[in-house]
Amino acid sequence: MPVESGSSAAARQAKQKRKSHSLSIRRTNSTEQERSGLQRDMLDGQDSKLPLSLRSNLLDLFSQIEREFENLYIENLELRRDIETLNDRLAAEGQTLEGADLAKGALKTKASHSTSQLSQKLKTTYKASTSKIVSSFKATTSRAVCQLVREYVGHRDGIWDLSVSRTQPVVLGTASADHSAMLWSIETGKCLLKYMGHQGSVNSIKFHPTEQMALTASGDQTAHIWRYMVQLPTPQPVADISTPCEDDVDFSDKDEADGEVEGPNDCPSVRVATTTLRSHQGVVIAADWLVGGKQVVTASWDRAANLYDVETSELVHSLTGHDQELTHCCTHPTQRLVVTSSRDTTFRLWDFRDPSIHSVNVFQGHTDTVTSAVFTVGDNVVSGSDDRTVKVWDLKNMRSPIATIRTDSAVNRISVSVTQKIIALPHDNRQVRLFDMAGVRLARLPRSNRQGHRRMVCCSAWCEDNTSCNLFTCGFDRQAIGWNINIPALLQEK
Repeated sequence: MPVESGSSAAARQAKQKRKSHSLSIRRTNSTEQERSGLQRDMLDGQDSKLPLSLRSNLLDLFSQIEREFENLYIENLELRRDIETLNDRLAAEGQTLEGADLAKGALKTKASHSTSQLSQKLKTTYKASTSKIVSSFKATTSRAVCQLVREYVGHRDGIWDLSVSRTQPVVLGTASADHSAMLWSIETGKCLLKYMGHQGSVNSIKFHPTEQMALTASGDQTAHIWRYMVQLPTPQPVADISTPCEDDVDFSDKDEADGEVEGPNDCPSVRVATTTLRSHQGVVIAADWLVGGKQVVTASWDRAANLYDVETSELVHSLTGHDQELTHCCTHPTQRLVVTSSRDTTFRLWDFRDPSIHSVNVFQGHTDTVTSAVFTVGDNVVSGSDDRTVKVWDLKNMRSPIATIRTDSAVNRISVSVTQKIIALPHDNRQVRLFDMAGVRLARLPRSNRQGHRRMVCCSAWCEDNTSCNLFTCGFDRQAIGWNINIPALLQEK
């Protein structure tokens, strides 16, 4: 009878060990009956005051987490084996090429470049897959505090847009589908003024850079410019309801009852516009002031953006070229530049710095509706889309984005803070996330059945000069929310 050598016996044992380990992983995924029996034994053997159904539910959830972790673990093992195989192949090719003729130097360079690219791709995939495990189980250690300071309630329908005035007194403005725009005291949450001059949904609101004037765009196919005078009430003490970013749990996905919201009874109203801008043949979805405040630009569902003179209310230019409805427009804070967004998956940059030449550049960086594109104080444009991505562009070279943020929900009207350039992303799934310009996620604002938005978040707006609230959000739950973001702590966690 032949006798096995010591090396072959050791190899057989190692092979059996690996096989048994692989079988144990598969067996773990397929023995649901054993899991159920183990759960029943755990329930019977533990002295707990929780109801039996609730305890069973918790165990089911933990089992699902365990199965997901096992799947990721198996995927990581396979990727690791692929990397090891590739490294062995690279080592073998390196030995072969080194002994080859020097005349084949170009072939060697090309082969090395190709294999290194493949190796890098596998390693990137491995790291991305591993990060799923790390992010799922790491504890929240962020020192950054995202504090919900105040809720602004009074609209009878969803709020599309909001902005903060740039002159004293500083007020918050909201534009709603209930055909009205409201001005609020940031410190008290009290409505100071209600504009009721539109005959359709008010889709956007922007404040004049130096005067107490507001610009609103509406579904009645017009944009209105109206003056306001308000007096701020005495501030009230703010309750401490601070919550660490991402530390609050969403206990319920159910929306609260859609009862009628009591509108502010003592809020004065304005019903007549100072200037009415007409000429669009469809819904005016957005409007903004050009630098200096002497001209405004409007964006419409008639696929055009119009440039108006404020003093004469005359149409100066009609900006055409988009293939579908416009969704947003934004002006540069210091230069005569305009960016328009559209459902045609593009956004366009219009240059009015030279009075004799009005150039336009088209950018095709998204695969779905571009919901907004905004300027930063520097030389960047940030665009958000229904394709669940946000892209950061350099004005000096806009052939490709310098950063891409991928999310799990459509992105609505974004905003970028002036000093620290933090991007606030309002989502369809009721979340608000904060990123830096490099695409690094900084925080997620707390949202639960106790606080935060209960429906789609439509817009965000920064106001870093305000000590109590430096970020505002609004949504289709008929409320605007003022947040205090501890920016130094937020950046320290990067």
